[in-house]
Formats: sequence, structure tokens, C-alpha cells
Amino acid sequence: MNAPALSAVELLQELIRIPSVSPDGDPGTANTGEAECAEFIFDFLKALGAEVELREVLPGRPNVVGKFPSRGSAKKPAVLFAPHTDTVSVVGMTIDPFGAEVRDGRVWGRGASDTKGSIAAMLIALATHRESIPDLQNEIWFAGLMSEETGQMGSKALAKEFQPAFVIAGEPTLCQVVHAHKGCLWLRLEADGIAAHGSTPERGENAIHKILRVLDDLRTRIPAALEGHSHPLLGTPTWNLGMLNGGARANIVPDHCSASIDMRCVPSQDIAAFARELESAIHAIEPGVRVTTIQCAPLDTPADDPYVAKLASCGAGLAGAPWFCDAAIFGAMGVPAVAAGPGSIADAHTANESIAIPHLEDGVEFFSRFLQALR
Repeated sequence: MNAPALSAVELLQELIRIPSVSPDGDPGTANTGEAECAEFIFDFLKALGAEVELREVLPGRPNVVGKFPSRGSAKKPAVLFAPHTDTVSVVGMTIDPFGAEVRDGRVWGRGASDTKGSIAAMLIALATHRESIPDLQNEIWFAGLMSEETGQMGSKALAKEFQPAFVIAGEPTLCQVVHAHKGCLWLRLEADGIAAHGSTPERGENAIHKILRVLDDLRTRIPAALEGHSHPLLGTPTWNLGMLNGGARANIVPDHCSASIDMRCVPSQDIAAFARELESAIHAIEPGVRVTTIQCAPLDTPADDPYVAKLASCGAGLAGAPWFCDAAIFGAMGVPAVAAGPGSIADAHTANESIAIPHLEDGVEFFSRFLQALR
């Protein structure tokens, strides 16, 4: 591969054509996992002269981690460019998810915005400045992280091994520097019952009723717990009952029911303690209901951190966001971290995902200016 010869658009097309769909839920394709995408990035980074590793986190799902050469005897603080390589499901897409078509001034396909656009912009900026990188004041690293869309296993694995001086998680922010974002608590409830004929419900045990009794309590308990929490950039926490599934037919007593709740939390909340409180309340109402949680801490990196300020001066300024990303995993380890990259979050996860070519090119310039600012 002649890595520097590719344009940002051409590189993005190559990345989109490699399916790297998260296998969780219904991916909508048999081509899941990040391995092929990570291998492509491995080759690109190696062509730029970086020391590169594939670090398997889950079977067939590696992080790809590269360190660029650095001159000088003194140890330099590390700056990590860290976009994620996985994408969401392609179910319901109205375009070829892996076609990477260029039309109407945009590149189309799954991941174009979230977040292969950031991968392409970062890599082209690194390729453009590869000759000057060894002499920068910072050691430059790149990591393509798996599993950001579900569980963030890639960033969790890398953060345990490596705490750089600064992390830029690649996300579609229109090159704004998101230094604060909400955290997340996903609550999944499952209940079992006993099936019976709908004409003799007394012979069964209705799993839906068990979940409804829990939800009736949570409808008042969760808003009361969220009240009083707020953040100047992020506003107030929110919650949403996103899924409720149970039963097979109206004339059968349902023997299984599940529900999923999405809560977006602000930095003043203790998410782990909140999860324990909710689980205790649920078991007090229905001891047999199984509770599982996925938690992601909020991000609240100080705006006056020198790296944050330097990066913000290269792009579209500072911002907060209601979503969450891998930056928070490093932030929880005490590492200054932000999210930034080309494209708009409004195009992410959509049925016709795309990125405007001028936005992609803005991303290359944004990351190039930041690398130049590290001289």
C-alpha cells in the first residue's frame, strides 16, 4: 500500500468498503467484527513508519495500536489519536452500506460519519506530517478501537495498559472539541413466567405483569433520583424506556418478558451507586427479575487544560454533547480526553449515512493544524 498517495476521500471509501459492523444485536450482515478494518489500518500505519500491533480484545476483534518514531533522548508526553473501528447495524439502510458511493458532494455508507470519517482525516493528517512527527514535542500514537458502539471494550483494554498525556477520540463533531458529555446507564430487565392457555390464566404466571410492576415503580423512582442534577453545558439527565418485549400471542400467558431503559447522566451523578440503588429497589418489588447494566461514566475534561485549549484553537471551539464515547474511559483514568472529528452526529446511525466531502477535508486540516501546534 502506498499510503500517502491516497486522498482523504479515497481512504474513506476504502474504509467504508470493509464491513466492521458490531456483532451485537441484529447486525444485518454476516460480515461483523473489526479485524479486517484493523488489518487495513495496520498496513497503512506501517507504511508511514509507525510501530504497529494488533491487540486482540475479543476473539477476532482487535485494537490496532501504532506508535510513531520520536527523536531525542528525553521521554516525551504521548498524544493519542483514538477513533473507533466498529459501526452500528446496517439493518434498514436505504443505500448500499458498503458501497462508498461519491455523489452530491458526499461520501455515502455505514461509518462515513461515525466514525470512519475521523479515521480517514486523522490518518491523512498523520501521513501528511509523518516527516516532522519525530521532532514534535509529543510522542504521537494512533489507536483504532473496537467495540465503542457496545461496551467500549477496546478503550477499556487500552486504558488499562496505556495512559497518555492527551486523548482525542474520533467522533463526528464538526471539528468542535467536545470536552464534556453525558454518561450512560443502560438497564435491562428480564422476567420468566409460566405459559398457560389464555382462557385459564390462573394456571400460568404472567411474566409481563412482573415487568410492569417494576416499571410502574421506576416511572416515579427514576425521575425523582435525577431531579436536582444538572451541568452548565449538558443540561439535565434523561431517561427513556426504549424496549418492552413479551409474549407470543394474545391467547397465551407469556412466560418471558424483557425491558430496556436508557439513562443519560451528568458528571454530578454516581452512576455505579445509582445502578445499585435501582437494582435493590427492583428486587424488593420482584425478587425474580434479573437486572443487568451497562455503564459509561460522563466526561468532564477542564476547558482550560492546555491540550484542550490548543486543540480548540485549531478547530471550531469547545462544546458539550448528550451522547457518550471512548473519551470518557480515558477520562475516568485521569487522562485529559476529548472527542473531535469531521462530520455531523446528525448523520450518524442513519439509514443513508454520509459525510460531506468539505467536512472531511476540514477534518484533515483540523488535525494537521494540531500536529503543527505540537512543534
